[in-house]
Amino acid sequence: MIYLAQTDTTAGFLSKDLKALNTLKNRDKNTACLITTAKFYELKKLARVPNSFKNLIRRVKKTTFIYPNSKAIRVVKEGKHSEFLAQFSWLYSTSANLHGQKFDEIWARKKADKIVDFDLFEGEASKIYKISRLKRKKIR
Repeated sequence: MIYLAQTDTTAGFLSKDLKALNTLKNRDKNTACLITTAKFYELKKLARVPNSFKNLIRRVKKTTFIYPNSKAIRVVKEGKHSEFLAQFSWLYSTSANLHGQKFDEIWARKKADKIVDFDLFEGEASKIYKISRLKRKKIR
């Protein structure tokens, strides 16, 4: 099942099936994708959070972290998107466009199995930081 929703940052596709998302976007089937969740205890199941970044991760908004296990995870703490994610433990998330192209709402609506939000717009992508035990590097 591929959902089309307005995420906390931009219009996006969400699914438990990574290969389906990559196929939909015309990307290599093994391309990594970020994971979104509304629950910090799900984050604990997906990655070990280095002690030096626990407070930062709890406080920031619209920010994705790449953890030492190479998983990119964003915790969405408030808003409609958080309420939608609360129904699931976690979902893969990607922008609702073909790889390397701008958002096309008509195309996105045709490709989604279920449309969750009808007010869709292309907003700014999340900030991305790669963290290790003690260091943080800005990726985007």
